[in-house]
Amino acid sequence: MSRVVVLGSGIAGHTAASFARRWLPRTETVTVVSPVDRYNWVPSNIWVGVGLMQPHQVTFPLAPVYERHGIEFVHGFARQIHPEGDAGDSRPFVAVERVAGGDGDFLRLPYDFLINATGPRLRFDMTEGLGPEANSMSVCTPEHAQLAARALDRAVERMRRGQRQRFVVGVGHGGCTCEGAAFEYIVNLEFELRARKVRELAEIVWITNEYELGDFGMAGMQMRRSGYLIPASIFTASLFAERGISWITRAHVRKVEPDRLSYETLDGGEAELGFDFAMLLPPFSGVGLRAFDRQGTEITDRLFQPNGFMRVDGDYTPRPFEEWSARDWPRTYQSPAYPNLFAAGIAFAPPHPISRPHTSPRGTVITPAAPRTGMPSAQIGRAVARSVVDMLRGAPRPTATASMAEMGAACVASAGANPFSGTAASMTVYPVVPDYERYPGYGRDMKRTFGEIGLAGHWIKILLHHMFIYKAKLRPGWPLIPE
Repeated sequence: MSRVVVLGSGIAGHTAASFARRWLPRTETVTVVSPVDRYNWVPSNIWVGVGLMQPHQVTFPLAPVYERHGIEFVHGFARQIHPEGDAGDSRPFVAVERVAGGDGDFLRLPYDFLINATGPRLRFDMTEGLGPEANSMSVCTPEHAQLAARALDRAVERMRRGQRQRFVVGVGHGGCTCEGAAFEYIVNLEFELRARKVRELAEIVWITNEYELGDFGMAGMQMRRSGYLIPASIFTASLFAERGISWITRAHVRKVEPDRLSYETLDGGEAELGFDFAMLLPPFSGVGLRAFDRQGTEITDRLFQPNGFMRVDGDYTPRPFEEWSARDWPRTYQSPAYPNLFAAGIAFAPPHPISRPHTSPRGTVITPAAPRTGMPSAQIGRAVARSVVDMLRGAPRPTATASMAEMGAACVASAGANPFSGTAASMTVYPVVPDYERYPGYGRDMKRTFGEIGLAGHWIKILLHHMFIYKAKLRPGWPLIPE
């Protein structure tokens, strides 16, 4: 009997485990290890953060779903990978610290194939005063989003008493990713303030590490809209201008205090910005997994990049940004060190940034990190599961690929939730990583890269919310719903 172990129960991990279980006979074991015992449809945290949904509407318990479908669930933190076993047993294993067991309660979990889908560690600590436990809000988890909604309610109450409020939304560090989530939050925030009839007392400011608006960590995009080719910077600036949102780009937030933040700009400038409400996303790193060989010697740097994300089959050779190409991006997500070890979703290390790196005169890198959430994470999770299943059946190497330089992605970003007046920006991009050899000029296929905004997008967003939660619950017909 073989065992496939999946570390993480987010979009990539849950997808990988679900398909591995579907494709493998019940004589083989599929195990999910996660410190979180509830699945979270993260895109809808935005609506929790403005008070339109509650955490229970974007989450559900994992254990009953896994029990129903024959997936073993271990509620715990994966701490160490031993890809060669140890002196007493040569079978590879993961050391897991149980959540309910208290400090030091470790489980030795052997595996034949391991899929690392641990996602990110939220690095609020990289900016002084950042985060819900300090001086700013977040929507990274349902709990964070609920705190943001309560803070928004308090701000609205002050506005109803006639007090002007400044809302600052964006990213809290020069190396952040997921600018798209912050973008979605700020336009929903603006819509909600109008719905609550206090918009005239609000100043709303966007602060970002992007070189230009609409970069989103993927070097922006040119899109077809109404027959015209429009840069994402103009598309985003138009949305902000229509909604009275001002913006600060090329910024690294250095410190967040209870009522103000200080930031550095790419040209070397320094400034402060006061606020009454701030929602600032943190930078990400790997979760801190360590690795050891059979003799107990640490080999973490053999499996992981310095940022804690796992090295896979991409080309990580250091060289100038101009010399990188789409071919450098991973395709199979297999570890070059151990063929039975894979990474999926945010857990894999990008070989280089997609957006051109920029550094301030002080040496501060102010550049969005490459995004790999949502649709790409799910597609990678499915591809990795396919390869693992086929290798268990005798295939000598991975059989499925999911390069971000060869896949497209669709995003429906809510810009206000209302069945009659709501809107959403519907965008597709192909491929995610620009390929200037295949598509000279823009790096992408302009026939498959476009964006529109309107009420139809809002209804699509609602449909996707219910459809993907249905799929994640592994309800009848779930494999027919695309990633």
